[in-house]
Amino acid sequence: MNRPSHPSIPMEIGLTAAIVAVRGDTPLILVARGARGDEPGGAAALPSGPFDPVNHRTFEIGLRAWVAEQTGVPVGYVEQLYTFGDRGRHSRADSRDPHVVSVGYLALTRICGEEPPTAPGAGFREWYRFFPWEDWRQGRPDLIDATIMPGLRAFVARGGDAPQRRGLTRIERVRMLFGDDGDRFDEENVLDRYELLYEAGLVEESVRDGREPAPGFGERPPLGESMQADHRRILATAMGRLRAKLKYRPVIFELMPEDFTLTALQTTVEAISGRHLHKQNFRRLVEGSAVVEPTGEMSHATGGRPAALFRFRRDVLRERPAPGLRVGIRG
Repeated sequence: MNRPSHPSIPMEIGLTAAIVAVRGDTPLILVARGARGDEPGGAAALPSGPFDPVNHRTFEIGLRAWVAEQTGVPVGYVEQLYTFGDRGRHSRADSRDPHVVSVGYLALTRICGEEPPTAPGAGFREWYRFFPWEDWRQGRPDLIDATIMPGLRAFVARGGDAPQRRGLTRIERVRMLFGDDGDRFDEENVLDRYELLYEAGLVEESVRDGREPAPGFGERPPLGESMQADHRRILATAMGRLRAKLKYRPVIFELMPEDFTLTALQTTVEAISGRHLHKQNFRRLVEGSAVVEPTGEMSHATGGRPAALFRFRRDVLRERPAPGLRVGIRG
């Protein structure tokens, strides 16, 4: 059977990096001035650029080249996240502009002391500015009950009880992702929560992509800062991946200085996970996991009693396959 012919839409492969750092108790994401953000007040963009097979032998080489050019910040650990290619994800579904398939990456960089200098238009921003509902370190964020839940209740009322994603109804998804029981909050479900808010018309990107805003929220729903294209979706994927990897790979030490106190390590884990950890349980589990070892030195920069300094024990990588920080996030 002959299929009707349609003019083909050009395609482009983009490379996009979510580059994470931590300063004190603040998780940071590196943003750059993107192609549509040159004007004052433009939405933040993750470092990105097209894959050039002539000059870039691999995707990762191309990614590092774009990051260096746009931000001037060196990155260490890099891993591929996901390929984002749905229609309508960065423009209206009927657009005839080139369709961009983005290969998203998670990258980590270390800040020791002052932030590293960046290229013009680039800089670090707190990642909870984009996802304020993900920071549970002081308990359930007030934003959830004050703003998110009214919008989600309207979303549920419009959608009925038919199963949708993963066989769940709208009300089941709301209960699972934003339920009143804080112990049910799964810090890894960052993307699922963002996708639910997007479908409900509660984030600016949803309205920008041609969807109806939630009732009473207008053209610019006030849930976190928006980002260009679908960069906030890519960042959500990176956040969820990093939160999960803390438990089975020693990636947290890519964000730490060579020598650190256990308090600093706990603060960094809390910053990334968005959850408060019980101090004594954390110390006992970290020391028992043998992923760190004492340096024999003391830190006098704590403002109180000197604190013992530790370092990542690299031999653990040869001793077992999954040497992460298997600490309970609850507490």
